[in-house]
Amino acid sequence: MKVTDTQTRVRSRELGSARSGSHHWWLQRVTALALAPLTIWFVISFAVLIDADYRAYSRWIGSPFNATLMILFVIMLFYHLALGLQVIVGDYVHTDRLKLCALISIQFGCLALAIAGLVSILRTIA
Repeated sequence: MKVTDTQTRVRSRELGSARSGSHHWWLQRVTALALAPLTIWFVISFAVLIDADYRAYSRWIGSPFNATLMILFVIMLFYHLALGLQVIVGDYVHTDRLKLCALISIQFGCLALAIAGLVSILRTIA
């Protein structure tokens, strides 16, 4: 039995939009692009501060430039992490309830970690 284009369109309507995947893909690429220079800055900064005491670190993070970059780094890091983990769950978890639970846990976990990082930064500069 041959399936017509009309029948294919009718059956595919309930499968959801195929466009949402490209948005997710672009967000992953944009966050990765933002993280590349931020990670280099982070590694170099902490290599310089490896033997520093708390006061030296506080002075360093107290700089508006460094505080801003650190806040951007934390936000981008956990957003990128959440996007990547969502893809892994979508690819490898096939039970709907487990998938929903994992996706909600990822969102709340990454949000909690990002907030903890931001609070740490803000408390240090205050």
